Amino acid sequence: VSAAKPKIANYPFTTLEPHLGVVRLNNTTEFVIADIPGIIEGASQGKGLGDQFLRHIERARVLCVLIDLVSMEEISPAEQQEILLRELKAYQPELLDRPRLVVGTKTDSATPEMIAAWTGPKISAVTGDGVRDVLNQLAVLVAEARTTEPAPIGPVTFRPEPQGTRVERLGSNEFRLHGRDIERSIALNDLTNADALNYIDDRMSRLGIPRLLARAGATEGAIVWIGTFSFDYTPEQ
Repeated sequence: VSAAKPKIANYPFTTLEPHLGVVRLNNTTEFVIADIPGIIEGASQGKGLGDQFLRHIERARVLCVLIDLVSMEEISPAEQQEILLRELKAYQPELLDRPRLVVGTKTDSATPEMIAAWTGPKISAVTGDGVRDVLNQLAVLVAEARTTEPAPIGPVTFRPEPQGTRVERLGSNEFRLHGRDIERSIALNDLTNADALNYIDDRMSRLGIPRLLARAGATEGAIVWIGTFSFDYTPEQ
């Protein structure tokens, strides 16, 4: 819906981090959309790094909740909506007081019965069907929210999170990796899937993690932790 090109994992097509995009409907109507990675059950307690993603929602005037009409996990649209709203409430109850639009997605893959059962707005990001209508509805909600919210007191400063990776020594040959990029890659991938593990291995190489571990004194067979995930270190040849 905007010109933003979010980075996704190659399994299972998951947005890795929040991205901002500007929507321009005409010369006088524009607003910013923050694409927040999927909020899973338990996100308000930090599962899947959900608490980090939920922080970005605090800045939003209007919420657009996207419901997968063709869920790979066979969770019904009603259940998805219930989980999302429950996590928002658990994180910050005031979020449910904000204007929101609940939209069904993937109409290009949904059956006619699935589409008919969904009574709210619906879109297909593949074909573009319904996208313009949803953006128009969001523009109205954003305009209304802008006129009713209190003016900010003083300047507001947004500071980006540090992106580097840090190695912490836990024992004689045991280490823990800290860093937004690698922690999110671990949290948002299925660690039982070979493709996902290959992606993570490639991601660690790109982030220079083998070199960092070598500098920290890691030797063959060292135990390396990223969150609750661990692996045995093998030096690069």
